[in-house]
Amino acid sequence: MKLDQLLTIALESSKKAGVEVAKHYRRGDYTSEIKEDNSPVTSADIAANDVLMAELTRLTPDIPIISEEVGALPLQERKNWTRYWLLDPIDGTGEFIIGSGDFAVNVALVENGWPVIGVIHAPDHQLTYYAQKGAGAFKESAKGSQQIFVEPYDGKRKIKVAISRRQKLSLMGQYLNDEFEFDYVALGSCSLKNCLISEGGADCYLRIGPTGEWDTGASQCILEEAGGTILDSEFNALSYNLRESLLNPDFISMGNNDIPWQEVIKPHRALR
Repeated sequence: MKLDQLLTIALESSKKAGVEVAKHYRRGDYTSEIKEDNSPVTSADIAANDVLMAELTRLTPDIPIISEEVGALPLQERKNWTRYWLLDPIDGTGEFIIGSGDFAVNVALVENGWPVIGVIHAPDHQLTYYAQKGAGAFKESAKGSQQIFVEPYDGKRKIKVAISRRQKLSLMGQYLNDEFEFDYVALGSCSLKNCLISEGGADCYLRIGPTGEWDTGASQCILEEAGGTILDSEFNALSYNLRESLLNPDFISMGNNDIPWQEVIKPHRALR
């Protein structure tokens, strides 16, 4: 099956899962608990996962799936996969619980070790971001779809840093070179921050703390197609399905490559 056909499937599946998520969100009829890794999960996460698993299994039965809410097979059993779906049924479960609306359904297709399709659907904001390798990144709203790009940089303006609404500026400031000027833009959900960079609303996002490959897969494709990238805290590429663990290292999402990122971000060891 061609990538454009798989993108259509990813879009339709994420929106169906989004309908389920929105139903639970608006009714407030969900339960929540804390997982072993100390992160929250709700019955809405599970419901969205069930929709995604059912749709993708039905429409692409030959493509295996890794989902945050299902886990993954041992590396020995998945290391030779040339293509697989990578899912985060609700990215931003904490935001879902507090009612901010900043959460999204994430669907990525990984091919030969790298995301080639990314869909991030934010049902409460009625927004969908999507990309296909080599075909650009797009934002879909009630006004239709439009191609998106990272913000140009002329070397003079302030650099816009995406942060969590609950994040202390002092924590983030210690990783930034104070020879540059910064503005801070607050938004929930890891993937939505990356989408904000992709459409020029921010320039970077520093993630310190645990995330999984499902947190970055979809937005990796979107951000790269918009002109940016995501690297680990040592400015090396992330990896997908190469390790037994699916946990990411600390990472930096970056917009325009004209920004001298290795000067803006303090030495990588500060992020470890």
